[in-house]
Amino acid sequence: MKRIIHFLEGLKMTIVGGIALAASLVLLLADIKVAFDPAWITVAICGIPLLYLAITRLIFQRWISSALLISIAMFACICIGELFAAGEVAFIMAIGALLEEYTANRAKRGISKLISLAPEQGRRITVRGGQEVEETVPVTKIAVGDILRILPGERIAMDGEIVKGSTSIDQSVMTGESLPVDKTVGDSVFCGTMNCFGSVDIRTTKVGQDSSLQKMIALVKAAEDKKAPMQRIVDKWAEWLVPIALLIAIVAYFITGDLTRAVTVLVVFCPCALALATPVSVMAGIGQATKFGVLIKSGEALERMGKVNCITFDKTGTLTEGNLAVSDVVSFDGKMDEATLLHLTASAEARSEHPLGKAIVKYLQEKNGMLASADNFHMLPGKGIQAEVNGRKVLCGKSAFLQENGVSLTNEMKNVLETLRGEGKAVVLTAVDDTCTGLIALSDIIRPAAKEMITELERIGVQTVVLTGDNRRAANFLAGQIGIRDIRAELLPSGKVDVISELQEEGKIVCMIGDGVNDAPALKTAHVGVAMGSMGSDIAIESADIALMGDDITKIPYLKRLSNAVIRSIKVNITLSMAINFVAITLSVLGMLNPITGALVHNAGSVLVVLNAALLYDRKL
Repeated sequence: MKRIIHFLEGLKMTIVGGIALAASLVLLLADIKVAFDPAWITVAICGIPLLYLAITRLIFQRWISSALLISIAMFACICIGELFAAGEVAFIMAIGALLEEYTANRAKRGISKLISLAPEQGRRITVRGGQEVEETVPVTKIAVGDILRILPGERIAMDGEIVKGSTSIDQSVMTGESLPVDKTVGDSVFCGTMNCFGSVDIRTTKVGQDSSLQKMIALVKAAEDKKAPMQRIVDKWAEWLVPIALLIAIVAYFITGDLTRAVTVLVVFCPCALALATPVSVMAGIGQATKFGVLIKSGEALERMGKVNCITFDKTGTLTEGNLAVSDVVSFDGKMDEATLLHLTASAEARSEHPLGKAIVKYLQEKNGMLASADNFHMLPGKGIQAEVNGRKVLCGKSAFLQENGVSLTNEMKNVLETLRGEGKAVVLTAVDDTCTGLIALSDIIRPAAKEMITELERIGVQTVVLTGDNRRAANFLAGQIGIRDIRAELLPSGKVDVISELQEEGKIVCMIGDGVNDAPALKTAHVGVAMGSMGSDIAIESADIALMGDDITKIPYLKRLSNAVIRSIKVNITLSMAINFVAITLSVLGMLNPITGALVHNAGSVLVVLNAALLYDRKL
């Protein structure tokens, strides 16, 4: 039976049902009588899965759903010969089911892409007969305590601790940090993160399902399974609407003894308008959002967004642009101006592959500066670079790197360094001829509209929270710039999920907005997930319910207002359809309506519902 239902629910059969319904409408408008109404095909294709759903929910889930209400109405329509009305309602429900299935499949693709980040093999180092032996083995054969060698450009196969070498690790997949993190002996590394520069050996500490990446994959799967399907507004009404409809029809029959009156009650109770109340408003809302560059994947997401009262933001790439730019050039040498310091530093960094070095070079070029040739270039991964520029020895890197090369820092220099780090900025110190001459600070650029967007959200009563893997000082500085008071910093993917779960336990309806792979579990756990569509990772976009295609965060307050308007439209539609039904039921019981005129009344209600939903188009919100 399930195979038959699955076949009938498919896109091809639903299209066949739609064609048959269109043919029935043509015959109806042309007043052509035929022996076989094509609407029967639609009723069979779209109605059987609907009836199956209504029965299974009623028996196994004890859920009086809108599917049961529509099924009863469909049978009432068939009883009085209103085949087109029966097929119309069944077809609308079939379209809704297809949209839900499409959304579920997108979620599964997101999980598949996340799984693909996990390396399938690793380079294991063993000692045999006093000789070091390197062998490539499947990750399933890697055990805790094994030594793995990670070359530049490779993903780390397992969680571990560096035992040899220094490097920079791009761990944005786990923490969302915009910069590679310098690592050396004793530092921990995560499975699935990228080794950028130096070769390192690590001792594995967690393998298999215990690794960080596998735990993140498990979080996404668990969140997908845990998020219960939203019981739509119409389903809540159906819980008491179905018994009332049946009761009135039965009472009308026993009091009047007129079966026609009882059938007429069911016909006017035929919830075409009620069935259309949600989908037409949702479709109008989705269409309106698309015009403004907001892609909403399902009506359920739009309905949930209307109830959101707390929005959590990832920092990097969401509230910021995710691109490093030079923010400060500070000279410590009175004989060297800032332009010269920038020129020497950029020239030395010209051959560096580090993002900080590239950003400094780009900054000089944007100011139309010319690079000098650098000789004897040498890079120490995770520490800094050394080169000769115009015959002068130039060191660029961390304070520890300069000190290792005999360059000392004064207290004044250290104070400036700490001040800039407290603002969440990355700092490159420059030493020329063994003297620290200055520094260049870089920071992620805060989106210009971020502060205004946060102010607007708080004005309409939405709580805002920052969730980030960055350090607390950087998070606090950013939050102070844009006006968010609730900051949760230094969070791994599981930490973001925990915070969202805590907010949900407090009764909050939570929306998560992010762009990175590390945001995928949080996007799935939240009631609504919103991804930055242009620069966001494919995995984040697949995991989210809504995507901002232009990465314009000013659309977030608009999205919230639009969702609120859709919810209001749905409620007005339901109220309107119920008011019409109430009048029509009264007239039916009194015998003032027959099945034919009753069908006309409920179709008029459907038209009014569609017209009300149409008001969402081009509405200024």
